[in-house]
Amino acid sequence: MKLEIVPDEFTQAASVLKEIQAHGFEAYFVGGSVRDALLNQPIHDVDIATSAYPEEIKQIFHRTIDVGIDHGTVLVLIGDEQYEITTFRTESTYQDFRRPDTVTFVRSLKEDLKRRDFTINALAMDVTGEIIDLFDGMNDLNQQIIRAVGNPKERFHEDALRMMRGLRFASQLDFTIEPKTLTAIQEFHPLLGKISVERIAVEFIKLLLGKNRRAALIPFIETECYQYCPGLRNFGEALLNFSDLPNKQIETENQAWALFMHTMGLKENEVRSFLKVWKQSNQTIHHVQLLIYGLNKRLQADWEVMDLFNLGLDAVLSVENLLYYYGQKSKLEEAKERYLNLQIHDRKQLAITGNDLLAYFAKSPGKWLGDMIVTLETAVVNGQIANDKSLLIAYAQDIIDKE
Repeated sequence: MKLEIVPDEFTQAASVLKEIQAHGFEAYFVGGSVRDALLNQPIHDVDIATSAYPEEIKQIFHRTIDVGIDHGTVLVLIGDEQYEITTFRTESTYQDFRRPDTVTFVRSLKEDLKRRDFTINALAMDVTGEIIDLFDGMNDLNQQIIRAVGNPKERFHEDALRMMRGLRFASQLDFTIEPKTLTAIQEFHPLLGKISVERIAVEFIKLLLGKNRRAALIPFIETECYQYCPGLRNFGEALLNFSDLPNKQIETENQAWALFMHTMGLKENEVRSFLKVWKQSNQTIHHVQLLIYGLNKRLQADWEVMDLFNLGLDAVLSVENLLYYYGQKSKLEEAKERYLNLQIHDRKQLAITGNDLLAYFAKSPGKWLGDMIVTLETAVVNGQIANDKSLLIAYAQDIIDKE
């Protein structure tokens, strides 16, 4: 088969393949970029595989960087573009169930492709757009099937993360995992305990963000993979409940975490420790905490103005979008209008500062100052007083006089 229209991402890199071929070596586009081109999906990284060894690639191209030369990968710089070029290779045993103990460079495309995870990722394309399909990946693409290359037990024993990748692809592509591959996942799922949390987290969040997460969550639960994911061992039923939510694609990573954890029934004070186990950043944790707080509020009643102020517009709109999964109608425009109509949207916009208060009242700094700023901020947000310095001074004076 030949692609009738070769995407720009490949045509821009065609000169690299031609240059390698001009020196007597084979070179192909491989992996996910070829799969995505055949599925008419956006193409991200264009990977190139070649029969040329790393040192030979470095002789062909003048500007290169050794990014993974021990594993056969050289980064080639051409103009403003950079391309990862990897030598055809075979891999030996995998003692840590993730990285090969040794890598052997070979001249055979078939030997290289047969070490890959799934048939849909074991496709290659030459510079003319001709597809090289040595493992029936095209048929699996057409049938919407996730199938391991060769013996699935060998593939998962080599690299246990491939089990999570298979589940993730089922969600992202809305594909079905074929029976032998699924059975092997069921058998080898304890090996996920050997994989770093960070790598599992990358695949899990992509699974949650896929266009058919239910297609992945059900086998994720049934194969018991979840038992070897951080903090999920006792949440099989909660995962089933999550899979029962409307299957509309979730827009952002923070929304996915918030919806997932809210469905699990985690309390707001449990969010940080759970996400820390998943090695998530403090920024992610903060945003997810905001969304869960907002979701708990919004599912009970309409927004209070202080909630709008404290959450900020992005979080408010994210929460509104999550209401769909609970069968509630969002009020996006109303919430946005109410937020924009607030007198201030940040404490920095308050017309008075702590220094202003210290200077006016000639008092020493202390707890009273922070409390007063919060009181004035709340009064302005609630519309009890205009955001005017003189009015705020008078308001503060009145409070102090009554103490």
